[in-house]
This record gives sequence, structure tokens and C-alpha cells, in this order.
Amino acid sequence: MTNADIAAAFGHVADLLEYQGESVFRVRAYRNAARTIDALVEPLAAVRAAPGRSLTDLDGIGADLAAKIEGLLDSGRLPLLDELRQRVPAVAFELMRVPGLGPKKAKALIEHLGITSLDELEVACREGRVAGVKGFGDKTQAAILGNVAFAKDPGNSRILWEEADAVVAALLDWMRTCPEARQVEAAGSWRRGRETVGDLDLVIDSESAAAVMDHLERWPDVTAVLQRGDTKMSVRGPRELQIDLRVVPAASFGAALQYFTGSKEHNVKLRSRARDLGLTINEYGAHRLETVPDEEHPARTATVAGRTEAEIYDAVGLPWIPPELREGGNEIDRAAAGLLPVLVELADMRGDLHMHTTATDGEDTLSDMVRAAAGRGLEYIAITDHGQRVTMARGLDRTRLLRQWDEIDRLNEALAAGDGPAIVVLKGIEVDMLERGGLDLPDEVLQRADWVVASLHYGQGQPRERITTRIIEAIENPFVRVIGHPTGRLINRRPPYDVDIEAVIEAAARTGTFLEINANPWRLDLDERHAAAARKAGVKLVISTDAHSTQGLDVMRCGVLQARRGGLEKDDIANTRTLADLRKLMANKRG
Repeated sequence: MTNADIAAAFGHVADLLEYQGESVFRVRAYRNAARTIDALVEPLAAVRAAPGRSLTDLDGIGADLAAKIEGLLDSGRLPLLDELRQRVPAVAFELMRVPGLGPKKAKALIEHLGITSLDELEVACREGRVAGVKGFGDKTQAAILGNVAFAKDPGNSRILWEEADAVVAALLDWMRTCPEARQVEAAGSWRRGRETVGDLDLVIDSESAAAVMDHLERWPDVTAVLQRGDTKMSVRGPRELQIDLRVVPAASFGAALQYFTGSKEHNVKLRSRARDLGLTINEYGAHRLETVPDEEHPARTATVAGRTEAEIYDAVGLPWIPPELREGGNEIDRAAAGLLPVLVELADMRGDLHMHTTATDGEDTLSDMVRAAAGRGLEYIAITDHGQRVTMARGLDRTRLLRQWDEIDRLNEALAAGDGPAIVVLKGIEVDMLERGGLDLPDEVLQRADWVVASLHYGQGQPRERITTRIIEAIENPFVRVIGHPTGRLINRRPPYDVDIEAVIEAAARTGTFLEINANPWRLDLDERHAAAARKAGVKLVISTDAHSTQGLDVMRCGVLQARRGGLEKDDIANTRTLADLRKLMANKRG
């Protein structure tokens, strides 16, 4: 099982224990373990196998939880989870998909109203019965009604790209050990970098399809064979993902990779362009029609391309189009006009400007984060612990913040003297936009910062006009450099708050304020559409990890992938610059 599988299992246990009214300490232990495992980049299996190491070395993992992890790694089963599932009605799982409905509230609705489905919940809200349940009320009822559609959307049951990526990495490692497989690549929505993935597509170049399919069937993570033909096969893998395999000869590998990468809309437009040029394109190649077909004389074709994707695009007079852009927008027209962007790459990133330490809700110290960032080749970082409004994260008041900044000054002096890695640490803070307006720390403190992130964490249910006003007010503050996770969404968990994002982008462009692409896989906020709109308006974007641990720094690649889907280039991203050039860009801020 992958780390994501095990984290999900522990998260389910926590929900079910809370539903049954178990000890808050026991519930918290499983939730904390799930967070630790979810943030862990190194596979748990590797931790267990490493000499001199133990699963109990991980934060919050004691002997009991370590034993359960080992059981999951060995058998894929957690008996405790199976037992708990039998005690909780199936509808509870549906209800807990509604943002804002935790285990306790789901239980109250089931017990007091007899809710058996999301449809019944929607009706109960419209009839006003939910508001009458103790602990709910009109506002909660309205929020639930607004979120039921989100829970019912099948798109929100897909897994995160990062989770799918872990499965893809293991799958490719396995299939590349097959002697009969020459080229092995994953395609589909994973390759296009979509935020969520519903299934996986695998394309393999081989002359022995049977041997390749046998090898896939022997993968330990395959739980079921769904279909098997002469050259294609479908299996069920980790996280219940369906994996669709297609085996093709070398002459068709590029064509198959292009076809199964998609998107459907992109392929339709590509085939339309091919028809205009007297060609047909399918998963076997690009072909030129030699005769005009009629009822008596079917068309004959000659293959002109297929070995590589570049051949396919070249056959229709186009340069190769990066997979992240293949969504059926204007990418083919831009390619034809020679206007494809040179997309930003992970290697372009010089700094990370949003992260947390143990001073608030981070898991690692300031020194730990600095060393980890330097180890990843970063030239500068900003430490942006929470401001005082975020009490649940032990947010920093003026005194604690200034004490941390003094520590950063001393650290930078030591680093400049050669006592440590070559990296600069910016004195930062993530201030909160208050519900009534303003920020949770005064300007006299913020003006002493190198970097200020302003974010909205509370009052997310306020009306559209109020939320938009709060964000624009923060944008107009002369000391705020960037707006963090501007729409507040959590993928599969919580929809964005109601905000006029066009007005936010206009205000950012007018003031020279940056907007963030938060690289956390649950956020990826801004999304690719809004990132593209910000770029068009002249706003510079910042890709930051919002890391709460040293491992969290590795999600930068997810933010870069999101930027690529938005068509962003290196120059569009502020933190691809040297620190000196970033400071010049910051000097353009207008209040």
C-alpha cells in the first residue's frame, strides 16, 4: 500500500471512532498519524526496511500504530477499520463528504431525521428540518444545502494528482522490469497534470503483449483483473484505481501515447486539423488517404507517423504540445501560430515564500526548514508562521513574532559568515484577514517584515461582496506582498468561498501585489484558469509550498505543474528570480 492509502485508512478510522463517541485522545492519535503519513515523502515500506530505523521514529507513531502500519503493508487490510465499518451506517460516509459535516453532525442528522441519502438531506434542508436539530440552525442548514451538490459531484471522488503520482511511480518501476517491455509510459489525466485523477492509462511498446499483461497481473498491488484481450487489459490497483493497459508495436507507440494522453477535446481538434490536410489520426498513427472512399472502393491509407508524439504533431504542421496544455482550448491555434509558451519548470524555482515552523503549527524547527530548503537547492525562503488570529495554530502575537525575527537575523548573520548553507531567510508572517476588516497585526509591525502573506481563514461563509472587500483591502495594504490561497478551496473537501476573483485580479494588477499558487496538493489555489487570467492581467504569481514540515517542501512540483497547466512561463513567476531581482519587483508595490 502507498503512504496515501495508509493515511486514508487512518483518517477513516478517526472519523468512525469520532462517530461512535470514542475518546478524543484516541481520535486525535489517528488523525495526527494520518497527517504525518500523508506528509511523508519516503515510502513507509522503505522506512520499515531500512537498517537501524523503525516506524516508531515517525512523529506520533507509537508501537500500536506501527503494528497497524505493518499489517497494512503486508496484507492491505486493517481489521479495526473493517470492524468499525460494520458498526456505522453506510449513509454516514456519504454525509461526511459534505463540507462542514463531520462525524458528530452526520450522526445527529441520521438519528434525529432518519436521513438515508444525500438526496434526503437536500430535501430536509429545503424543508427547514435540519435547522431544527440541536446544534445546527439556519446558517448551518444553508451552508449544508450549498455544499450537498459538491458532495454529490462524482468529480470530487477522484483522488489527488499527487496520490495518483505515487501509484504511477510504483507502477512504472514494476513494469519497467518486464524484459519484453521496451518503452513504458503513463498517459491520461495524470500525464496532463489534472488536479484529480479517476483512472490510469498505461502505454507499452512490446512485441509480446501476453508477456507484458502477465507481468502486470503479477504486480502485488493488483487486486482484480477486470478485462483482458489480445493487446489491452484493465486491472484494479491501489486506491481502487482502474489501470487500463494498451500494448502497441514501436511504430505506433508515439501515436498511442498521444491518443491516450488526451484530452478528448484536444484530440477532436487535432483530428479535425488532420482531416483538413488529407490525413487521419488514431492510436496507431497518422495516415494519408491514398484513395477517396466510396461504397465500392474503401479508402486505403499509408502511415506517415506514429513512432513518437513529435512525429504525430509534425505530420499536421505543429510543434509538439506539452501534455499540460492539451485540454481543447486554444493550444492548437497557438501552436500553429508559433505562440506556445515556454512553460516554467521545477528547476526554475529559486525560492519558497510560504512555510511554517514549530513556532505555530509546523512540525519542524526554523533550523530544520532552512537546512531542508538549502538541500533542495533553494537560494532563499520566507518563514511565514501564522499571525495571532489563528489561535488554533498558536498564532504569533507581536512579541513572539519579533523574537522570531531576531532569531532569523542572527541566523542570516551566521549563514553569511559561512556557518551553514548558502541561503537567505526572509522575515515573514502569514497575517489573517479579519472578518470585520483589517489584518491581525498592525502596520507598524508589518513594515518591519521582508515578506507578508495575507490569507483568509475565518468567515469563509460571508457574502461574496464582503469576502471580496476583505481581500481587496489586504491587497491595498502597502506591506502585503502576496495573497495566500486566494479562493480558500480544498480539493474534494471544500469548495472555494464566494469571491469575485476577477475583481481580486484587477486589484492585484493595479497595486503590484502578487497572487499565490499554493502548491499543497489539497489546495492548488489559484487554479489553472485563474492563474492564466492573472497572467493575462499582468499579475505576477508566486508558487509556494505552504509547507508545515521539511517533507512538505517537496510539493513545489505540484504547484509548478499547476502553473504549467495555466500556460505560465518562468518570467510570470516572481520566485524564479534571484533575491535581488525579486526585491526590485517588490519595490513596484503600490498601496
